[in-house]
Amino acid sequence: MIIIRKTLLAFTGLFICFFLIAHLGANFILLLPASKAHPLYNAYSSFLRNNFLVMIIAYVNYACIISHVILSVLITVKNRRSKGFTNQKNATLENSSWTSQNMGLLGTILLAFIVIHMANFWFKVKFSGEDHDLYLMVISLFSSPGYAAFYFLAMLPLGLHLAHGVESGFRSIGLYHNKFLRWIAKAGVAYAWFTAIGFAIIPLIIYFRQETL
Repeated sequence: MIIIRKTLLAFTGLFICFFLIAHLGANFILLLPASKAHPLYNAYSSFLRNNFLVMIIAYVNYACIISHVILSVLITVKNRRSKGFTNQKNATLENSSWTSQNMGLLGTILLAFIVIHMANFWFKVKFSGEDHDLYLMVISLFSSPGYAAFYFLAMLPLGLHLAHGVESGFRSIGLYHNKFLRWIAKAGVAYAWFTAIGFAIIPLIIYFRQETL
């Protein structure tokens, strides 16, 4: 059962990784001049809301996030019950990195970020009953120093979580070859920090250029 859970955890995590890079690519539209970004971003958002295939992918992603959280909790509880917590902690400190020891903490921070982020965007668009200009909504939020800083800082735990999670995910689905895993580890770190830095710079650029909008 634990192997099945770890495999499912890996697949859900890797799906989220693919979703994130696609989401980041779309968000780079926000960095274009406002005259181009405004209609293009709203057209992109309208396409997402009205395309059945995209809607399915989005709901699969939501299911993967929820499943990833539940599986992480179940695996953590199972590990602590099946091994002595003290012995496990000592072994962990000697043989693993800070990030691998604190994936649960990083994941909890990211879950809180996702809830807040979706409450500010997805929930308002989906359930407010109003016709929102999504581009102006994003620009307004990222022009707020508090939200821009919150979003920027949340990308640090994202980078750390992804940097360990990508390698761990491929290992869990059976890719054990040392040379391949070394390549995956390097590619995973590159992916993780490209994604985290990419998301982090968007609110910064929007905030500091707000006077020119």
